[in-house]
Amino acid sequence: MITRFSRRALPAVAAAALLAGCSGSAGSTDAASGTPSPAATTAPTPSDPPTATPTPTATPTPTVKPTGQADPALKAFYGQQLAWAACQDDPKTEKTDESKAQCATLKVPLDYANPSGETLDVAVARSLAAKPDQRIGSIVINPGGPGGAGAGMIRRYPKQFKGAVDERFDTVGFDPRGAGETSPVNCLDDKTRDEWLTTDNPGPDHGKVLADACQAKYGKLLPFIGTRNTVRDMDVLRAALGDQKLNYLGLSYGTYIGSVYAEEFPDRVGRLVLDGAVDPAKPLAENNVEQYAGFERSLRAFAANCAKKDQCPLGKDPEKAADKLADFLDGLKQKPLKTASGRLLTANAAWTGMIEGLYGDESAWDDLRNSLGWAMVRGKGDNLLAYTDTYNKRDKEGHFNVSADAYTAIYCADGATNVPTGDALQAAYAEMAAKAPLISRREPSMALFDPDCRNWPFRSTEQAHPIASKAANPIVVVGSTGDAATPYANAEKLAAQLGNAVLLTREGEGHTGYGRSTCIRDSVDAYLLEGTVPAAGIRCATDKE
Repeated sequence: MITRFSRRALPAVAAAALLAGCSGSAGSTDAASGTPSPAATTAPTPSDPPTATPTPTATPTPTVKPTGQADPALKAFYGQQLAWAACQDDPKTEKTDESKAQCATLKVPLDYANPSGETLDVAVARSLAAKPDQRIGSIVINPGGPGGAGAGMIRRYPKQFKGAVDERFDTVGFDPRGAGETSPVNCLDDKTRDEWLTTDNPGPDHGKVLADACQAKYGKLLPFIGTRNTVRDMDVLRAALGDQKLNYLGLSYGTYIGSVYAEEFPDRVGRLVLDGAVDPAKPLAENNVEQYAGFERSLRAFAANCAKKDQCPLGKDPEKAADKLADFLDGLKQKPLKTASGRLLTANAAWTGMIEGLYGDESAWDDLRNSLGWAMVRGKGDNLLAYTDTYNKRDKEGHFNVSADAYTAIYCADGATNVPTGDALQAAYAEMAAKAPLISRREPSMALFDPDCRNWPFRSTEQAHPIASKAANPIVVVGSTGDAATPYANAEKLAAQLGNAVLLTREGEGHTGYGRSTCIRDSVDAYLLEGTVPAAGIRCATDKE
């Protein structure tokens, strides 16, 4: 797998107020715009002379249900005060003191269509501005996924920014529904999950195994997991933080959260930065084809680079290196490698480890090349399997991340249940084979259906669609030309869709740009601190080690 993605009744009081606003007489002033209303048209009576055309019947203006902070039914949620306290230190993280960050719990409705019903507790963490006397406000960060835990990220790494941004902003993270400590979705036991993730013989019911387990454990929660509800939670968080506008940095899938937020709450958009863009108009299968094509390009670039190095296990011919690499990885299906722990490095596990390594830029390729050499030359799969475990979030004791299935649950809730069939399916397979022949040839169905939502128990109404920002504030989109996970074309398309947006470009390999380029950081920081919108067309180099 490659990671990273009803109407409410109008309250009677609100309805009465809206209706009262529509009862003005001729020549009155429109309450919303402050402009004079046209005089009412009088229908003809029998004594009136006939007219050439009938007078049109006035169409009643539909009442609009207030949303977000304007909704009276959500007043208690938007008005809540967060009870901040030092986060609990985790003894397993010896080099990190989580108590340096502050933690709190945000209360939100389980179902925004029924805010008086059950609630969810959203885990939140923050790192306070280093210079509180110069504080601008808060900036919310999402690390991606789907399923990345923002609160967990802040607890472990409270200083996400350097310099003036760290000094003047509280840095805030929250765990989206189904992830981290916010009703985490973890459907399989560790032993079953290890086999499920690494098997070379998935079988036709591979996706159904996970779907059935999630339905059995979390059937009540699954319909309320998804990006649309996450951005509603994020707007409640914005208000609880005391910010009139949302300042936000979204990475990878976090760019989709930011895009949907701009669609849902355009009047609350402050300074939004979307780095490593997801194209919201692209359905899952199409997105996977383009993502696998990105990893195919990075795989070939890595292999060609390796062939120019001493002791490269792929030989000296850059043109043949990628094929030799793919042949070795695929061959592990017949002859998996043993590791010191007794676990096997299967073809599936090895490919996952390679994908993890390709998330990095060129500076990380030496370690990946050495790990590959241990497997190909010495027959030891331990180092490459360590990459796999990092990707799958498996610790040394064999335990997986508590929200291991948030990725699938969120993706499926966001409309990935609408999969191609018939001729469209065959065309998608053909495109995958053409654009990513090496990476997809082993298990093309697992490549195309990642995650596999075909048997998911909850069918969402969400559909892939272009998102145009109606926000007054411009949005900054960051794209990297060598980003395999979120190809650069996504950033170009997202910036164009949003309209009121500017694209910053980083030249180089690796996923996302802010942490890899001083030039990108300087432009983004100026935007966050001063509101200075980067000039169109800026292209930045990747920092050298």
